[in-house]
Amino acid sequence: MKTRKIICLAASLTMLMTAFGCTAGNEVKTSSTPQSSAGASETSENSVADTKDDVDEDDVSVDVVKGTGYDGDGTRYGIDTVEGAKSLETAEEAPAAEAPAEGVTYDRTKGETKKNSTERGTGDTASEEPETSGEESGRVSEESPESSEASDSSAPSDQTPKAGQLTAGEWNDNDNFGFFSNLVDSGKITFPSYGLDPRYRTAVTVRNEEGKALPNVKAELLNESNKVLWTGITDKKGNAYLFCKEGEKPVSVRVVSGDKNTTESIKEKENRDQSEKKSADNTLEIKLDAEPVTYKNTDIMFIMDATGSMSDEMLFLQSEFTAITEKVGSDNARYSVNFYRDKYDEYVTKCYSFTKNIKKMQKLLNSESADGGGDMPEAVAEILDKTMVEAKWRTESVKIAFMIFDAPPHDGTETRILEAVKTAAEKGIRLVPVVSSNTERNTELFARALAVNTGGTYVFLTDDSGIGSSHLEPVIGSYKVEKLYDIIIRVINDYKQG
Repeated sequence: MKTRKIICLAASLTMLMTAFGCTAGNEVKTSSTPQSSAGASETSENSVADTKDDVDEDDVSVDVVKGTGYDGDGTRYGIDTVEGAKSLETAEEAPAAEAPAEGVTYDRTKGETKKNSTERGTGDTASEEPETSGEESGRVSEESPESSEASDSSAPSDQTPKAGQLTAGEWNDNDNFGFFSNLVDSGKITFPSYGLDPRYRTAVTVRNEEGKALPNVKAELLNESNKVLWTGITDKKGNAYLFCKEGEKPVSVRVVSGDKNTTESIKEKENRDQSEKKSADNTLEIKLDAEPVTYKNTDIMFIMDATGSMSDEMLFLQSEFTAITEKVGSDNARYSVNFYRDKYDEYVTKCYSFTKNIKKMQKLLNSESADGGGDMPEAVAEILDKTMVEAKWRTESVKIAFMIFDAPPHDGTETRILEAVKTAAEKGIRLVPVVSSNTERNTELFARALAVNTGGTYVFLTDDSGIGSSHLEPVIGSYKVEKLYDIIIRVINDYKQG
């Protein structure tokens, strides 16, 4: 079995939580979450509201959804408790699972079933790579990471490498939406992807009369009946990204900050043949008579695929997190780590509450291991629902969720995924997918849709480190190969406000 204990997870998270966060800056003004004006959409009935900022941050609780699995002879089993958890708020039954079809073997390590072709241009949704300028792969590589110091000759050869070796790239489709639209219009990439469709975008920038960017402003995309199609929250640059389905016609955008609000019409583009277009991009700059509202707090979440094929990535990624702690400050931050597998496994989801209590979180995480899986799709819809909808994010906080995974959701979960992502956008949660080795094209496109729809950015591991299995070359433009911890530090600094 490929499974390994995540021996460095606890120590890494200890340092991570002491180092990640916001350094108090010059806060202009602090206010509650902007309230919607009349006609604004209500939060879904299934949505759990953000928590107030005065919660007990020393408590650590865990929410486990049990799985229904099979051992070697087909016997179904489940899990009822989580050892070491201080409190178990809920333990819901996973949906009843049918036995594997005759002739189908669920490899609980999953690793052997994930050795997919990683040739550029292959995959279900991208049959051809776009032409890009620059080096052969469209990448600009930094100097190779320094090799680690020689270790004791008696040490095992497969010891976890020192932090700072894992390499990755980053691509922001919202910053390169023209390139993205050309890929879509030429058929090189296709959407929707598991219910998410980032093709029809309205980009909004909100400023006050003095020209200052207004962060944390609610922006709502409206149709002619004043129905809200999408809601987003502006980032510290005053930017928000709103989306609609194919066939929907947005006519205006309403922005709200406290008791201030205004509505701006979307002007139709003239003298442009739209008949062959499979995407659309409207841009608006809106003036609002309000003062900037910044948040000093930051909530940082890590969502990890904990199936068998992810054991190497989890070990390496935790090593990277240790290095990150040496680079980032630790004020005003809370942390949550969440794991998911699939319905045939020991658990479907295991979610820890946000906390500042490092010791308790360390004890809980120390016993976690990578196991299970077997088939390609995993419980992605379930973990998004738990983390985006039910998790208690602070209302007045910058919200960042790193999702580390290598497999797509199950078919038939599109509605649940869309509702979870729309909720994330409404709360201002920036989803940052980190796609690992042995992934396929459909997983890449799903991850990019997650990032685009929530104002996040797409991160992907590369082969340059020589660590782990092969990594899929994404269908993007030129990018720079960097150390993963550098990217994570930069992403957090890009979003945090305090």
